[in-house]
Amino acid sequence: MALNLYMVGLISQDMSRSLDFYRRLGVAIPDDSEDKTHVEVKMGNGLTFFLDSMPARWDPGYVKPHGTEYTEMSNNYSSVLEFYLEDRTVLDAKYAELTSLGYQGHRKPYVTSFGMYFALIKDPDGNMILLSAD
Repeated sequence: MALNLYMVGLISQDMSRSLDFYRRLGVAIPDDSEDKTHVEVKMGNGLTFFLDSMPARWDPGYVKPHGTEYTEMSNNYSSVLEFYLEDRTVLDAKYAELTSLGYQGHRKPYVTSFGMYFALIKDPDGNMILLSAD
């Protein structure tokens, strides 16, 4: 039996902010998503990306953090969502756009030791987003 990654999901503390971030990143978030607690987007490669603000519906053990204020996460992270862009100039422009809008850049665009072009930025919930290009 082959194992395939089917979905990547993130828990959102503020769905409106998350939808805005991922739209600005370039994810085709449906227009009617603002009042939903679960939003799915089928990506071009067949993978489904979702945001969920009420995970207790499918995980009864989930405990929502107290308060509604966004709490800064530590510099460490345990997961990364990678979004591939056509080329380096597109990546530079997207990183500049998102950081100019106040999203927290973690590492400015750079060339890796293996020749890829990366930048790291955090979404509104502190999830690490890797922007990549050849």
